[in-house]
Amino acid sequence: MPNHPERRVSGQQVGLRDNPSPQVPTPFTNVLEVTLAQAYIYDHVRTPRGRGRPDGSLHEVSSIQLVAQSLKALAGRSELDTSLVDDVIMGCAQPVGEQGGNIARGAVLQAGYAQSVAGQQVHRFCASALEAMNNAAMQVTAGAADAAIGGGVESMSRTFMGADTGAWCADPWVAYHNYYAPQGIGADIIATRAGFTREDVDAYALESQKRAAKAWDEGRFSRSVIPVVDSLGYTLLDNDEYRRPDTTMESLASLKPAFVTFGKDFGFDAVATQRYPDMFEVSHVHTAGNSSGIVDGAAAVLVGSEAFGKAAGLKPRALIKSFTSIGSEQTIMLDGPAHCVRKLLKRTGMTMADIDLVEINEAFASVVMHFMREMDLDHDKVNVNGGAIALGHPLGATGAMITGTLLDELERRNLSTGLVTLCAGNGLATATIIERV
Repeated sequence: MPNHPERRVSGQQVGLRDNPSPQVPTPFTNVLEVTLAQAYIYDHVRTPRGRGRPDGSLHEVSSIQLVAQSLKALAGRSELDTSLVDDVIMGCAQPVGEQGGNIARGAVLQAGYAQSVAGQQVHRFCASALEAMNNAAMQVTAGAADAAIGGGVESMSRTFMGADTGAWCADPWVAYHNYYAPQGIGADIIATRAGFTREDVDAYALESQKRAAKAWDEGRFSRSVIPVVDSLGYTLLDNDEYRRPDTTMESLASLKPAFVTFGKDFGFDAVATQRYPDMFEVSHVHTAGNSSGIVDGAAAVLVGSEAFGKAAGLKPRALIKSFTSIGSEQTIMLDGPAHCVRKLLKRTGMTMADIDLVEINEAFASVVMHFMREMDLDHDKVNVNGGAIALGHPLGATGAMITGTLLDELERRNLSTGLVTLCAGNGLATATIIERV
């Protein structure tokens, strides 16, 4: 097995049975050692990303079916005895309607898993699936579960962004006092303050398209992408249909800025300049071509202990080394990844030099460009197979999808350590470090 010693956490406890003077317990004199299991990734799958509109290939497939097909594939390819799985945790960024009501438990039953497998749904906006995987790892390390599946789902053709709108943006009092502005405004604020031009963000978007096209042409996703089928078993989609490999700088330049109306007509530019009075005006550089694509999809990651692997006859592929989340400024909203990764590196005693590859969600071009500048990263180790600009961003599923992409690429290149991170709504970010075993 991998050479990763069990972690030990020392704490103090009063009045243990082996206390030499139990009648007069001495506080803080006896040390209780608790052994934490390691949490390993054993496998992962994802659906292809379908265009998130009524004519998209996955529109006819309900969200619960996207999850159920992912769970079936995850169990089937390893002949997994599903009674060994304790919990299934699914992230979703719009957990309403058919995506609500604890979709994880419904999908467990729909997929034919053992009745004993529990289910829960988590919501951390775009970081929901990564949070679900981290939740699974926490259960394993704490000994609450031997194995759990973390993942996520979003059918953006069957719901809409803002379906679960809460006080953050819908309550005028809350929105006013938090300087609320839509995410696209935040992306344009980042570009404005960082000095990224329209040509800069378009150039980044073009490179994402080129990398995604190359990755598909070379079969880099073939190990993990499962075809989605209809009720009769016929394949509906077996590749990411959102990508546009024929994109050029000229075609990107022809697109109109997407957030001018929000900024100027709806007044959010004024909110931004009030929040940041050193910024004279907002430069609107983001378009549909350099922002993440609206798509449908689901993903699942099997996480377990060493004992689970032995019982299931499976070999671990990676150790979930560490993870954390953070809150950041809520008007910009999208600059949290750099803060979150610094926090995570400090906790682990690592530096970016210890990281071989990085996957950061391409919510908008400026988000990744800002992160690379802040962390002094070369683009040749970041999103090497393209990202959500080219492939799409199924909000609640992306974190698990890009974790799988990262692991597959670490294996393909025979590298060791990877980092995955996402920004999320209302000034949030989550990050996770994985290490091959």
